[in-house]
Amino acid sequence: MVTDKQIERLENAAVRLTVTIDKDSVKEKYDDVVKQYAKSAQVKGFRKGKVPVEIMERKFGESLKWEATHQLLDESLKQTLEEIEEKPLPYSQPELDGEIELNTDADFSYSVKYDVYPKIELGEYSGLEIEVDRIEVGDEDLERELKSIQEQNAVVQEKTSGAVEKDDIVTIDYWELDENDEVVPNTEREDFVFTVGSGYNLYKIDDDVVGMERGAETVTTKEFPSDYEHSELAGQTKRIGVRLKTIKQREMPEIDDELAQDVSEKYESLEDLKQDIRRRLESAAENRMRDEKVQQLLDRIVANSEIEVPESMLSAELDQFWQDFVQKLQTAPEQVEQMLAAQGMTKDDFKQRWRDDAVKRLSRRLVVQKMLEREAIEVSDEELDADIKARAEASAMDIGETREYIKKNNMTEYLRHEVRERKLYDQLLETTTVKPGKQVKFLDAMQRNA
Repeated sequence: MVTDKQIERLENAAVRLTVTIDKDSVKEKYDDVVKQYAKSAQVKGFRKGKVPVEIMERKFGESLKWEATHQLLDESLKQTLEEIEEKPLPYSQPELDGEIELNTDADFSYSVKYDVYPKIELGEYSGLEIEVDRIEVGDEDLERELKSIQEQNAVVQEKTSGAVEKDDIVTIDYWELDENDEVVPNTEREDFVFTVGSGYNLYKIDDDVVGMERGAETVTTKEFPSDYEHSELAGQTKRIGVRLKTIKQREMPEIDDELAQDVSEKYESLEDLKQDIRRRLESAAENRMRDEKVQQLLDRIVANSEIEVPESMLSAELDQFWQDFVQKLQTAPEQVEQMLAAQGMTKDDFKQRWRDDAVKRLSRRLVVQKMLEREAIEVSDEELDADIKARAEASAMDIGETREYIKKNNMTEYLRHEVRERKLYDQLLETTTVKPGKQVKFLDAMQRNA
């Protein structure tokens, strides 16, 4: 059937595949299609299955050619893709390139375009030099962690007397009022609970409830700026009625040996707890600095290399960005698109904002995969099992349950790949010169993006 196939390399890891089918195969396929149609065709004046070929062609000519063309394309493309090395990416469907016309008395040629796995010309990746900031774990970080533990162990109690103060937990009813002091329909909310000073309320009435006592009511006027976070209130002035129903306050425990013992029986004193917190923070800082080293190193390797990112691969990555974004908002995709439309944007417009980040992430992954292959890094079953044991210990989980969870969720090869990458990074960092950069605070370092 296929007498010739040609591959032409295009930009961004795309190819054009041109396939030629000999005229005998074309005629044979066309005749087969005609015979199949003839078996079921019903034409006035002829018995079923007895319609002459010339009548069939005159009446159904275009349909017959279309069906023969479709079958030739499907069968020849499947055969050709099995024979050539340049396979399409899983998310890149071959698309016809140019017009096609079937002539039953001539060879039939057509071209398709699709993306293939990109060729990567790795640049220098051994013996590089990078500069990484040093992360400082200070006393304020220790105090912040202790404060968090203190809040987690606080006891919330009803405030039987007195007025609302900052950090109290209040329950309120609220509503909007119009110019006639009538309640605006659909604006009433009952038993709304928030911590005063947190700002976690629609109208930002934290300061307005400070000083109120249980059972009291008040009306406050709020002016909202044009860039207010809730667009339905932006640039408007609203009169809000508030009824205070309950006031609760947190009773904080003392930060002492007793608190440490309440946190865990492994702590005998506050000093034990502090030392453990500092070790945990320093370990987090070390892990963060390692991540920064790896990312800087990969960026240098990407810059040293020649990489073409296929459009279909980029499109799939942007789709993943979108799915992650929607999941983070915990909103239906259709609602997110409606929100964007209100701002004059489409889903595709919004996705383009991530394009540079997507190219960067894909380029890193591609050079990592290339280096794994070149360095022939493998992970034995013993190494994988040691990693699983370490994960179980770090999570205080039973090793048997951990293994069962991994097997049940088909995570074995995923974890094996993670260990392969870690071995690669260890190998790269051994030959890398790391110059100390500026000293940064722990919280600043942990909050910024990798």
